Amino acid sequence: MDSNFFYLLAADALLVIHVLFIMFVVFGLLLIFVGKVRHWQWIRSARFRIAHLIGIGIVVVQSWLGIICPLTTWEMALREQAGEAVYAGTFISHWLSTFLYYHAPPWVFVFVYSAFALLVVLSWFWARPKSF
Repeated sequence: MDSNFFYLLAADALLVIHVLFIMFVVFGLLLIFVGKVRHWQWIRSARFRIAHLIGIGIVVVQSWLGIICPLTTWEMALREQAGEAVYAGTFISHWLSTFLYYHAPPWVFVFVYSAFALLVVLSWFWARPKSF
């Protein structure tokens, strides 16, 4: 098989991981709110809540510092290594990147990520996690 195939496969895998990370952060908060109302005990898991807080914390710090996500950088490098124009490739990369990447001024992302992180922090007080 052509080495370009493996670079594209790795790039698509990174894109899937990136989307799964975003889903964890976004839907994790939604599940915390729903779980609080429905009295789901698993949403109080300290491990889950710490992982969730760290996830959005990384995103916020990167946005405030103007750092591009390393997953994006690595994926782009793999696509370039394969000789592919960035995001002009496979079905998976086309649709997941359409879902993942938006075009807006940087301050919009900083604001949205920061506001989302504030909701995550507030969720700690509304639906307190259990200790280890």
